[in-house]
Amino acid sequence: MSTRVAVRITRNFERNLDEIETFLTHADVPDAFDRLLDELSEQVIPTLERHPDIGRDYLMRPTDSIEAQLKREAVIGLLNARDDSGNIREYVLKHYLILYLWLPESLHLLAIRHQRQLAFDLGRADPAS
Repeated sequence: MSTRVAVRITRNFERNLDEIETFLTHADVPDAFDRLLDELSEQVIPTLERHPDIGRDYLMRPTDSIEAQLKREAVIGLLNARDDSGNIREYVLKHYLILYLWLPESLHLLAIRHQRQLAFDLGRADPAS
């Protein structure tokens, strides 16, 4: 892909970062949060700007629990309500999973979680925010 896509950070993503910082502080590894921020700014965002299709299709991923199925249905409902031609994708890092919405002109970071956290928090993952 030759053109760059604008990467936007939603309020929900920022809230998830705050929760990860708290999680890592309680796990007694607060320096891991600084490493995450560096990885986001130096690797993840530049990669997604150039290759927004790099993540795997989140909706094609098999679910292994009722909770995961319900969350996936909620994501589908959000997409249908917005009537976007967007694609929900998941970008996998060593210790983190990032959920993003890829639209033709932009990419919205919706949620991030540490692998030890239970699930994505999509409480306020509206790309408009």
